[in-house]
Amino acid sequence: MHYGHDHAHDHGGHHSHGHAHGHGHNHPPARATQWQTPHLPHDHVHDAPDDPRATDLDLVEAAFAEGFASASDVTSFLRMAGVPFVGEDAAGRRLHLLRVELEDMVDVGAVAPLLGGGGVRYDPLPAKMTSRRRRLAFVFHDGQQVVRLPYASARALNDRTEASQIETRSA
Repeated sequence: MHYGHDHAHDHGGHHSHGHAHGHGHNHPPARATQWQTPHLPHDHVHDAPDDPRATDLDLVEAAFAEGFASASDVTSFLRMAGVPFVGEDAAGRRLHLLRVELEDMVDVGAVAPLLGGGGVRYDPLPAKMTSRRRRLAFVFHDGQQVVRLPYASARALNDRTEASQIETRSA
């Protein structure tokens, strides 16, 4: 029985297996190719997204967060990224940008339920299993309330940036 260790063996004069192992064989899974659309028929011809600005948006968002955190001129950085200071959504609601929130998170422990449901078990994670994540949100005000938008939604707003007056509505 082969237990998945990853070093050379003497197999009748051969010093290595001579073949690559698949997922779960002491190798990380291959990174997914961008533009993948799961659950489509095998004969489906897949084209690039209709809106080229949506291509690899997760990678674009990660690059935005990385660059924004160290930008010396955040106003120009926002303009370059296409995030409006005053935006209008599809319903015609005007949103005024107040703040960009970047939150760094590092998972260093895990909780798992005990068999029988009598509690949970906590385990600190070894260094190789820790994970880093960054959460990004754009905080706008619509004249009545604060609205938090993810990167894609903030970029999708129609840019109405100009000197403006915010009209408050009576309830």
